[in-house]
Amino acid sequence: MSLTIHHDTEQDCLTLQLGERFDFTVHRDFHDACLSARAARSYVIDLGEVSSMDSSALGMLLLLREHAGGERAEIRIVNAGVELRGTLRVAGFDRLFVLH
Repeated sequence: MSLTIHHDTEQDCLTLQLGERFDFTVHRDFHDACLSARAARSYVIDLGEVSSMDSSALGMLLLLREHAGGERAEIRIVNAGVELRGTLRVAGFDRLFVLH
């Protein structure tokens, strides 16, 4: 699996650490981890190991945002490399998510 999940039940924070590729191949695992259960209070998406991301990854992030409460969602994207941060900024995701 190219997705590792950790749920801090005390803080109700779900952390997803993605593998080398964030694309359609992780869709099922991403959906099962994030979208099939009730929303957590907050989410951390760790892109530290991700070297490539496609448009389906952007779509998954948008679905997560909607599931987590839209504008009230607390979702942080962390450890994105320079290229991935650029992609997220070009797509306007820096206005929708907190990028660290």
